[in-house]
Parts: sequence; C-alpha cells; structure tokens
Amino acid sequence: MKATEYPRAGETLYRRRLPNGLEIITVSKPYHAKSYAFFAVRYGGMDLRFRRDGQWLDTPAGIAHYLEHKMFEMEDGNVMVDFARNGASDNAFTSNAITAYYFTSTANFYENLRILLRFVSTPYFTPESVAKEQGIIAQEIQETEDDPDWRVYSNLMECLYRNSPVRIPVAGSVESIRHITSQTLYDCHKSFYTPSNMVLVCVGNVDPERIAEEAEAILPREGGPVIDRDYGEEESPAPVQAERTQIMEVSMPMFLAGYKCRRPGTGEAMLRESIIGDLACDALFGDSSPLYTRLYEEGVINGSLGGNFDMLPGASYIYVGGDTKEPRRVFDEITRQAGRLGREGIDEAFYQQIRRSAYGGMLRSLNSFENIAISMAEGYFRGFDYYRFPEVFDTVTKADVEAFLRENIAPERAALSLIQPGA
Repeated sequence: MKATEYPRAGETLYRRRLPNGLEIITVSKPYHAKSYAFFAVRYGGMDLRFRRDGQWLDTPAGIAHYLEHKMFEMEDGNVMVDFARNGASDNAFTSNAITAYYFTSTANFYENLRILLRFVSTPYFTPESVAKEQGIIAQEIQETEDDPDWRVYSNLMECLYRNSPVRIPVAGSVESIRHITSQTLYDCHKSFYTPSNMVLVCVGNVDPERIAEEAEAILPREGGPVIDRDYGEEESPAPVQAERTQIMEVSMPMFLAGYKCRRPGTGEAMLRESIIGDLACDALFGDSSPLYTRLYEEGVINGSLGGNFDMLPGASYIYVGGDTKEPRRVFDEITRQAGRLGREGIDEAFYQQIRRSAYGGMLRSLNSFENIAISMAEGYFRGFDYYRFPEVFDTVTKADVEAFLRENIAPERAALSLIQPGA
C-alpha cells in the first residue's frame, strides 16, 4: 500500500493496484462517521464502437446506461434491498465516459462493500427481465425528450458534431434500445467490466488494507485485455450546423450556445487544460464578470445564465445559455466579448479575483465525499492525479486563459440552439 501526502490539500491518500489491474484509492477521513465507496468502470455512453478479439463491433446507443440499470438485479434478488437492510444508501449513474456504482453508510461499511463488489462483477440477465426493462427505459427516454433543458442541449450537440458519439444521448433512443438483448449485455459486461478497466475509490474512516483484501477475495483474478474504442474521425473546428430552433411549451425563449474547442490532451496536460477552460468561462460569462453584470443590469438576462467547459473522449466544448427574450443578442455579446478579452486582455485585478475563487472552489469541493470520488476516478481514467491540482494550478497564467479565449471562442467554432415558445 502506497501512502501519499498532499500538504496543500490537507489529505493523505492510499493507493494499491491489485494483480488483476484494479486500482484502489482510499482517502482517509478518520474523524467522519460517514463512509463512501465508488466503483467505476471506464465505459460510458460514447463507447458504442470498440474492438474485441481483432474485430470492430458496433453496439446500440444507450447500452452502457441500460447495462447500469440491469446490474442491480441478481439471481437471488435486487441488491438495493440488501443495501437498505445494512443501512446504506446506494445509487449509480452513466455518463459519456464512465459508469459508476456507489453507496454511503455510517455502519456496516465492509458488508456493503462486499455487496457492491459482488453485484458489479456478477452479471445476471434473462431475456424476460431485459424485455421488461425496455419499457421502463423507453418511458424515461420519452420523458427526457419532452424536457426543454434536454432538447436545447441535445440539439446543440447535433449542431456541433458530425462524427463524435457525444451527439448521441447516453440513454439512446426508443428505437436503439429495442436492439439490446441479454446476450449483448453479457458481451459488453465481459468486455468492459474487468478489474483492469475499473477503479475503486473509498472515502471515510476506513482501512485501506481491509478494502484491498475484500476486493481481492471477491473480484476476478484476471484483469482482461485493453479494449480499443472508436470515437469517430477527428473533426474540423467548424460546427455541422450553425443554428437550430425548436418550438416547445416554454414561457420564455431558451438558448444554449456552444463553441467547439480543440481536441483534449491526456494526462496532467488535460487537468491543466480543464483549469484554463474553467477560468475562461469565469472571465467571459461568470456571474461576477463585466459582461454578466452589464447584461443583468440592462435586463437582458436573468439569474439563469451559466455554462461550463466539458472535456470528453475525443471532444471538448464550452456551452453557455439560459432564459432570455433576446437569445441572439446574448450569443453575439458573448462571442464579441471573448474576442475583446483575447485581444485586449483580462483586467489583472479581475483575473486575480476569479483565480482565487476558482482555487477556493476546488479546495471546498474536497469537503464532499462524492466530489472526491468522482474527481479521483475520472483523473485516474484520464491519466492524472486530481490531488495535484494545486501544483498544476500554479502553472496557469492569465496569458494561457486569454489564448484559450482567442483560439476557441470564435464565430467559426460556434453553434446556437434555441427553444422558442409555442404550442
């Protein structure tokens, strides 16, 4: 077991890689009653095309999410009952890049850990249960498609990208999930749910050695081969479509602007790029930015305006949006302000303000066990140690943020998604 101290974050982490390739990360919190376990696999909604045994395979959209739903059913019943009996709160999620299963408990941590390890590593599907789940997930998909917040985002992704699977919803479509069978689920579990493609992060008053012992006793001894994934051909900076409008029952127009950013790097360079991108968002349209303040005072925007910088396999983008009666004006103002900041620079005092705020926010996020686990798991899969963010943050300069704005927030990289009121 390797112990690493992070004085600037005030944490000590314990790491151990099992012979089967599973990475185990334990964040010691000896004075907390609550404990948290997060078991994640590097397999998400974008992993639709992959190579196994020398052959490229195409799988139905939504299969990673479908598999997550089905994993809770074991031959001897639903594991949620077992967690509840042990006083644990459990859940799971599927994103574009990972699927994760987790629980929180104040007692019986190791019993709950054994349940978690056992059900995630032991698939059990029947044709009947898979068919039943199709109706449940299809209803979820239909409800999502009627949600204006989802439609404005999914329309934007389709405008920005031609080849990347980021344009495909993680849950798939009602049509695509009809092609999912119990055998398809078994095949995908066998390909991706292997210890060497997973990470276990535990946070709380727990014993790192005991966690490793439990994992070794329950999980397969073999790690599985590396699976190559295909995220589509590299795309030009230009979006596929500059604008898309959809009519829905909303009280005020909604918009989401997107800017297609450069393809993300790997390792610590990726962590650095994420910090730069987040600072660029704060400088451009954060709620303390000059642009936000002016548009708010003029009554053009309300408190709903916001956005973020996302980095995904083979794709990265900035999105910003909200409710406004003048969506195209706000879109144009954001793009022009980015150009101005890129040319003339960000005010030094304001830059230092958002820099302190961003750094403080990253430190405060370590108060959340969930944030710690997600950040450590995503960092591991992407090749960096998230707890090194203070050292990486030190290398970022105002010039880096200004260069990011010049390169990425440009009219030729932009697309606009609109939801307009109507029946």
